[in-house]
Amino acid sequence: MIEILTPVEVDKARASGELVGTILATLKERVQVGTNLLEIDAWTKEMILSAGAESCYVDYAPSFGNGPFAHYICTGVNDAVLHGLPRDYKLVEGDLLSLDLAVKLHGIAADAAISFVVGSAGSAEDQKLIKTTQLALAAGIAAAKPDAKVGDLSYAMGSVIKAAGYKVNMEFGGHGIGSTMHQDPHVSNDGRPNRGYKLRPGLLLALEPWIMTNTDRLIMDKDGWTLRSATGCRTAHTEHTIAITETGAEILTLPLS
Repeated sequence: MIEILTPVEVDKARASGELVGTILATLKERVQVGTNLLEIDAWTKEMILSAGAESCYVDYAPSFGNGPFAHYICTGVNDAVLHGLPRDYKLVEGDLLSLDLAVKLHGIAADAAISFVVGSAGSAEDQKLIKTTQLALAAGIAAAKPDAKVGDLSYAMGSVIKAAGYKVNMEFGGHGIGSTMHQDPHVSNDGRPNRGYKLRPGLLLALEPWIMTNTDRLIMDKDGWTLRSATGCRTAHTEHTIAITETGAEILTLPLS
């Protein structure tokens, strides 16, 4: 299903997006060496419920996961890049942490992700990895405008990723979003320009470039959810939900300033 939102629904999406962005910014400030991933999940639950919102993850049970996710946020550490199931683990200095969050408020969902190094600036390679996902996301957003096609966004993101020397995995990528978290169209992190669905005002997209240092292959953790790099290398993931407008794209998942 491809859903085109009304102006009223887009306004609701702004509230959802602001909540997601604010929760992620708050978590980044709170997380420190010694923070347990289960604490992050508990903090997230508290903030979602206190805002009168609902989690998109708790009851989520897609074909690629092992039953309901049953947590409020994805927490990926080091080689865990997608769908990181929170577990009893205390973060240590230098861990590369990715947080991915989707919530629904007033009937509309928003989805975003951030990556950062815990307790330090991290190595030059860590910073390059994170920065590349951010630059790729910015390129995808810049390409998003009415009458552009999904392939234009994919090509823009993939060009940045490959120019930085990384490979692109095509199994998982961005997606449409609205009254449900995952909708069509699928937005790969690489592609050919002028291909695919033509963008229209009112379309919401979650764009999410994610990369692994030296591979494009994933392996599934024994928890049945967490996807890790096949070589055990470090990973990073950045995501925003955007709304296509008459003139371009509006980023919805920025934190409340």
